[in-house]
Amino acid sequence: MSGVLTFGETMLLLTGSGPLADLDTMRVDTGGSESNVAIGLARAGVDVTWIGRVGSDPAGDRVLADVTAEGVDVVPVRDPARSTGIMVKERLPDGRTRVTYHRRGSAASALTPGDLPSGVVEDSRLLHVSGITLALSDTARETVHAAVVRADDAGVPIAFDVNHRPKLVDDRTGRGWYRAVAAHAAVVFAGDDEARLVLGIDERPGDEAALAHELAALAKGRAVVKLGSRGAVASIDGVLHRRDASRVHVVDPVGAGDAFVAAWLAADLTGASPEAALDRAADAGALACTVDGDWRRPDPTALGRIDTTGVDHAVHDRVDR
Repeated sequence: MSGVLTFGETMLLLTGSGPLADLDTMRVDTGGSESNVAIGLARAGVDVTWIGRVGSDPAGDRVLADVTAEGVDVVPVRDPARSTGIMVKERLPDGRTRVTYHRRGSAASALTPGDLPSGVVEDSRLLHVSGITLALSDTARETVHAAVVRADDAGVPIAFDVNHRPKLVDDRTGRGWYRAVAAHAAVVFAGDDEARLVLGIDERPGDEAALAHELAALAKGRAVVKLGSRGAVASIDGVLHRRDASRVHVVDPVGAGDAFVAAWLAADLTGASPEAALDRAADAGALACTVDGDWRRPDPTALGRIDTTGVDHAVHDRVDR
């Protein structure tokens, strides 16, 4: 078998320090959940393929070049009729990161099952999919379901990150989509708010263990719940594992969840224990918060240099998405 397979939308990313209306310049970059995970896996030494549909435009050129340069095997699908999506990220004075998408009708929204070549799912070691792709369009959702069926038929395990985006889909509709995919997944990743959404339960303080166990029961016995500043919990075959958050000064929290998922999957694929996988995932998510960009390489010594007095945890709840 080959390595991990993932697919989804990666956009041109414009980042500015302050409200867009007040800016004269912005930094050009790229970002997308599935390609972020692919980059994290590649950096961990895991063979990984990302399939991305982009426009036949300079933005698409930049997306493909960035992901390829990070060691990912990129299978591009160029769409001459549609444009590559654009994401705008503003760091607001109150500390929030506001993300705005310009992706309706984008090239990636036209993703179809035919964009997944014959054998690419079946020959993979693991299929990773995200709830974002489910919400892009009807054909993108059909592509996720087709990939899941192909993986099941070939005995390829599936990793599913809920990645709920309220700006793309309402809670009730998303819940049905996420539950359908989670039922096929060997492991499900979710924030605590996403886990409650998927399970259809109200917030209950101190119920992280129950969330993890219930989410794992919906899947095939394994679930990881990201708790932001409170760390993470994992239910693995009925056993609960817990990890506190690694403390860092947060520069940009966007992409931290993808780094977390990539590190967990890389550790799990190499036979690491759930405790070791959680340790690596928590540190990777924290380090991702220390750099400006969704996938830019952090300084690996940052955790060891931090004076934990008066600094932030690695958090994922200051993003308006």
